[in-house]
Amino acid sequence: MGSNIVRSIFVLAVFTFLPASAVQPFQQPEGTASTRAAAMPDLSGVWTPARGARRGFGDTKDVAPMQPWAEEKFKAARVGAADEYDQGADELDPDSGISPRNCYPAGTPRIYNIPRPFEIIQAPGKVYLLYEWDHAVRRIYTDGRKRPEGMLQSYMGYSLGKWDGDTLVVETADMNDKTWVDGLGHPHTDALRVVERFRRVKADTLEIDVLIDDPKTYAKPWGGKKIFNLKPAWEIYEHENCEEFWETGESPYGSAEKPK
Repeated sequence: MGSNIVRSIFVLAVFTFLPASAVQPFQQPEGTASTRAAAMPDLSGVWTPARGARRGFGDTKDVAPMQPWAEEKFKAARVGAADEYDQGADELDPDSGISPRNCYPAGTPRIYNIPRPFEIIQAPGKVYLLYEWDHAVRRIYTDGRKRPEGMLQSYMGYSLGKWDGDTLVVETADMNDKTWVDGLGHPHTDALRVVERFRRVKADTLEIDVLIDDPKTYAKPWGGKKIFNLKPAWEIYEHENCEEFWETGESPYGSAEKPK
């Protein structure tokens, strides 16, 4: 009994002399990445392009006028296309996989034109996009950071996001000029900026509004919407665009010269 009384007096004395901030229960500060993540709309899941999805962003007539050099490249990419929605010329497509020169990643936003699923994973301060096509990965930073100076250019770019109500607004920049912006053959330069607006319009439907802005290539920004359907039972599988070509010298798209 006596020892219990001594311990009680000791504990009381310690708390008496501690500053008030030290004895208050821990509370997560308002507006932190954790609390913001808990309140954000849920975009997570595996999504696949809706049936009948096209290889571009809207109709070709919706594309902004191009600079002469870009118009020339686009016309070359369209040689042999069956119609305005058909794939561009494989031999000029940086992502067709028919040769070592055509094994570049799809890039942003071209990857949405490929009929493969992708997964969205939300975490505090980040949103991950895991694409099945060629193991592509994007990290969208939603923690309020600024775009770093002197970023190295990449295929998918550097993405910053913020929430506008139920919509995730993402701006991506710092992309190289080695990709097409869609499957039709529209080119771009390293001045490309892409703004995406992700919104879950229904429980099983995701809408991504894509705006393409490249003043070195197009007279004005242009773009369109892409619709994706939720696949709760699906998983993202391993895929390598040029795997068959590199291992056997036989392209899944047709004949090709074996790499040396």
